[in-house]
Amino acid sequence: MAQCQLGRQMPTSLAPMRVGQRVQCQPRSQQARQSRLSALRAAPEAAVNGKGVDTAAAPSQRVASVQRKTKETQVDVTLGIDGTGQCTADTPVHFLNHMLDQLASHGLFDVKVVATGDTWIDDHHTCEDIALSLGTALSQALGDRKGISRFGNFSAPLDEALVNVVLDLSGRPHLSFDVDIPTERIGTFDTQMVEHFFCSLANTAGMTLHIRKLEGKNSHHIVEATFKAFARALRQACEVDPRRQGMIASSKGVLTQQ
Repeated sequence: MAQCQLGRQMPTSLAPMRVGQRVQCQPRSQQARQSRLSALRAAPEAAVNGKGVDTAAAPSQRVASVQRKTKETQVDVTLGIDGTGQCTADTPVHFLNHMLDQLASHGLFDVKVVATGDTWIDDHHTCEDIALSLGTALSQALGDRKGISRFGNFSAPLDEALVNVVLDLSGRPHLSFDVDIPTERIGTFDTQMVEHFFCSLANTAGMTLHIRKLEGKNSHHIVEATFKAFARALRQACEVDPRRQGMIASSKGVLTQQ
């Protein structure tokens, strides 16, 4: 079982964006892709929950936008926790786009990820920075985490594969990852990046995360079941518990890293 506990934090700045309809990204010319990315990044945030709600007039909506720009990547993320499962994923890592769609669809989050990166080297920097940005957006959207259920536990099957995810939005970053993926690649996607993606996300989200493969032989099925189980467990943890009446689910009275 691999255990990962990172201390890396990332600087962020907020940038308003719009979450659009789910898209399936196909290879395109570089010029066309740059035009699309520019349009997506420039789009105003108008309906992150898919219902035409102006978030400025609805402050209860748990939404955050994060931009990360380095010499290696540029990533723009908007995450709406109380969404309807809409996803716009436009990154050069096409298998990850497919997994982000699972996160949105099964967690009922509204997710927008627009990214470019040095994928002529490999997908490592791009996948890592997307995960860091998503974790930061999640943490910012949750705020002080008052009233949330905090814990999530879900097992998702996909044909022969079965993966269990248990998580705690505790403010303490930790990953235990016990998932054997039988092949080194799914298409062109390096399967080592699955563990590193969740380690990076858990770190900036302030999340304790345990992922275990219970069954599975097909690499695609295993990874997809992992993202589906994570989405459902995260949905459980983010949901507001009405019995808490806005109180923090901790005897310490705090669930954040600050």
